[in-house]
Amino acid sequence: MARVLVWSWRLLLLVVVMDIGYLVVIWPQWEIYREGPVQRSSFINNYEIERQGHRDWPELRWHPVPLAMISKNMARAAVVAEDSRFYQHDGIDLIAFRQAMEYNFSEKRMVYGGSTISQQTVKNVFLTPSRNPLRKWHELLLTLGMERQLSKQRILEYYLNVAEFGRGIYGVEAAARHYWGISASRLSRRQAIELAATLPSPVRNNPLTRTRSFQQRVKKIRRYF
Repeated sequence: MARVLVWSWRLLLLVVVMDIGYLVVIWPQWEIYREGPVQRSSFINNYEIERQGHRDWPELRWHPVPLAMISKNMARAAVVAEDSRFYQHDGIDLIAFRQAMEYNFSEKRMVYGGSTISQQTVKNVFLTPSRNPLRKWHELLLTLGMERQLSKQRILEYYLNVAEFGRGIYGVEAAARHYWGISASRLSRRQAIELAATLPSPVRNNPLTRTRSFQQRVKKIRRYF
């Protein structure tokens, strides 16, 4: 029994050391993200890799633009839909997380994840869609680091430029062009709400499919907009 405990502790220590090494490797050079052009996200890179095995998928559509060139309607709709306390928390919203878990428990299914815009930005930009059990831990650490290094406006700028709004459609500029043939700066209140309504599952629910779930989410966002 003692030998098993010793080897268990050694294995745990090895995992911790390896994870620290991994974090050192992936830890961002924040000055690159603090200003200047929006960098390609890991999710965008992953899409192009996966598309090689799915020839029916459309080519990548991504046209990053400064926050100043995105309609204020869109910025507000995203915050209302995804993270109403975005400007109050430091990256992790424990209140929203608790409320999400309570709702999921009452529904006996996972409906809301409780992730903030900052957490979603970190996941999109630096991590992968994999379900690695360590990913949430890495997401937490990177979120805390990003919140210390980047302004809220810069985080929101990244989020709006890398979020997926449909198959191969990343960022609000590409989404506005695809769905309405306009630039993100011209998005109306209704169009912004509809784009925000796609965020949980953009491939299935978007302004073209107009599923029942999509319509319900549009109504919910409009209520608080």
